[in-house]
Formats: sequence, structure tokens, C-alpha cells
Amino acid sequence: MPKESLIQSLIDDGYLKTPAIIEAFRKIDRANFVPEEQKDEAYGNYPLPIGFGQTISQPLTVAFMLELLEPKSGEKILDVGTGSGWQAALLAHIVGDEGKVIAVERIAELFMFAGKNLGKYDFLGKGTIKIINADGSGGYKVEAPFDKIIAAASAEKIPEAWKEQLKIGGRIVAPVKESILVLDKKGPGEFEGRRYFGFSFVPLIIGNQS
Repeated sequence: MPKESLIQSLIDDGYLKTPAIIEAFRKIDRANFVPEEQKDEAYGNYPLPIGFGQTISQPLTVAFMLELLEPKSGEKILDVGTGSGWQAALLAHIVGDEGKVIAVERIAELFMFAGKNLGKYDFLGKGTIKIINADGSGGYKVEAPFDKIIAAASAEKIPEAWKEQLKIGGRIVAPVKESILVLDKKGPGEFEGRRYFGFSFVPLIIGNQS
């Protein structure tokens, strides 16, 4: 499937709606974030393995979660479990030069892979993306608070560190078990949430297990 056909199908099916997110999908090529042997499948609407039991998420799922997140120009966003770096690059394109994406990846080899992939764009040089090799379940206190937090791996519940590091008025979009949870911070310790069921994700690993 050609890239534009994939994007058009996501628009037609109602998964891509926001002009800034649609533009990011057009400018940030998924083929630049998949392993060499997967290039022919880069525009398939399904997840692809990137090694170490991890995947680059299905385009439909990424579109759905970004639309829920509602990223905006100038925001600071934490991207937990950045994997190949594709979602971080999409976010960086949306937040622009005035914004910042902190991309956290626990697996050293994937951290290197993401860095290499992101090097195909100018986000790292400009400082729009900062990529960290760490356990993202604890967030990233150095750059907190965040306007938005998004995760690519499923936890049993939203880590308390993410809630603490989110600005009031901010939003978390993250997989919890077999659903996607949207959590809005209304005040100190005050959250409002909603769930979307029917998704499958790799688990969020806490600590340094492999």
C-alpha cells in the first residue's frame, strides 16, 4: 500500500481528523522508522516487529491515540517507550520549534535505533526532541511538568509519577491493560478519565528487566 493510500484510508475511516496530525503523517515517513527488512511493509496498517519483543505500533492506533492526545504547537510532551522513534517524530513535527518532546526508551539497542532514525530529520539538532535511555515508568522529573504524556506500552495502571509530572490542564493518553485511558488533570490530585476498549499493546516493563 502506498503511503498516501494508508493516510487517506485513516482519514476516510475517521481515525485521522486534525489537520496538524494529518500533515505530520505526511511529512514523517513511517518507512524511516522500520527495520531494513520491513521497508516493504512500512505502509501496512498493522504493527511491525522492531526487535527485543517490541513493535512499531499500527498506524491506526497511533492516529487514534494522537487524536485523543490533541498535541499542539509549543507544548512539551513526554513520549514513554519511544521504540523506533516514529511517534516522537510525529509529535515533534506537531509541537514545532517552540515545543519539545522528551522521548524515553528503556532498551539500549532501541534507544540507539530511535536516535539513528530521528537523525534523518533535524529534530535532535534543533533540540525539539531529547531522547533518553531510561525506565519511563518514573516519567522524567528533570523536564517536568509536561503538557501531555503518551505511552506506547500497557501498564496495569497509570504510574503516579506521570500524574505528578503532568501540568494542571494536561492530559495523559496511555494503554492500561486492553484499553486506552485518557486522563485529564483538573487540579492537584484531581483527575477525570475515560476509556476506549479493544486494543492490544506490549507490556510496560518497570525497572531494568529485559
